[in-house]
Amino acid sequence: MWGYQKRLAADLSRWKANGWLTDEGEAQIARELVSNRRNFGLAPALGVLASVLLAFAVMSFVAAHWQDIARGARLVILFASMWTGYAVAGMFGARGQSGMSDAAILFAVAVFGASIALISQMFHIDGHAPDGVALWAAGALLSGVLLRSNAAVAFAMGLVAVWGALETFERAAVFWPFLLGWAAVSAAFLWQRWRPGLHLSALAVSAFVIALGYVLSDGHDHALVVALGLMAVVSGLAIERFEPAWHVAVEPVVGYGLMTTFAGAMALQFGENPSGVALIVMASLTLLVLIGSIAYGMSTRRPSAIWLGYLGFSIEILALYAKTVGTILGTSLFFLVAGVLVAALAALAWRLAHRSAESERSS
Repeated sequence: MWGYQKRLAADLSRWKANGWLTDEGEAQIARELVSNRRNFGLAPALGVLASVLLAFAVMSFVAAHWQDIARGARLVILFASMWTGYAVAGMFGARGQSGMSDAAILFAVAVFGASIALISQMFHIDGHAPDGVALWAAGALLSGVLLRSNAAVAFAMGLVAVWGALETFERAAVFWPFLLGWAAVSAAFLWQRWRPGLHLSALAVSAFVIALGYVLSDGHDHALVVALGLMAVVSGLAIERFEPAWHVAVEPVVGYGLMTTFAGAMALQFGENPSGVALIVMASLTLLVLIGSIAYGMSTRRPSAIWLGYLGFSIEILALYAKTVGTILGTSLFFLVAGVLVAALAALAWRLAHRSAESERSS
């Protein structure tokens, strides 16, 4: 949001200087931005940190004096702390201080999670540990939806990810129910129209797909990860081509698809120990995809695709150098071929841009 406002401010000045925007129009746009801006000040940020610290203080105090506190008093402390958090959240919400309200809700949700563990210990309830995390995630999601707290829903997504990871490690198999929890939290993000939350959803499902390569086929199914990532990229490009109105969804789909593809390609190249020829072929294809990401980002003015391409290209080159440093001739040959390839692509891109500029001037 901050970056968007900065770019928009620069655009408004340019549009006004070119005579495309009136003073009245600029003032109306400024008022619209102020009315729609979320409360991202220092106070809410510090409030969130304070809520985390206070929640740990309550949990630490109760845990340290657990045996010295009567059973009924334990329950009173836990439930009173949780509901105090919700009451404070309601007070801040009534004043229109959404950031501080989110901080108080996070405190209550954190105490709820501690209560699950401590009450289970109190009544000697032996259960499956990930089930407690799932219950905690459900409580956080319910609080986030009922109280319209984006922070609580984001916390729920983190808990769902932890739940899925714990189950996967214990079972040593794909834990498909994770997708149900992921879908529920993602639906809450959509309902609350919180775009950063959708990025969290995309990141979580990307991690799930990447993990498939390390679980399926005894941990050697990274080709599937590459295929799924490329499918996401192609889907995003198809959306942009045939449904321009959905352009907002294109950037994250393409971006996370590229990230997933790159993660799978890195595992294939440096985790599976391919032969020299296979490594060069896979590395060349990976570099082509990353160069395509840079070209796509530049042509569509999407910085995320550009920087993802630059970062991936650098990581790929460094990883290749580290893997082939023992064979100087092979390393030199690869970098020579890669350099010539990139130079040829640069020349082709320059000629296309030059031809496009000439056609625009002639028209």
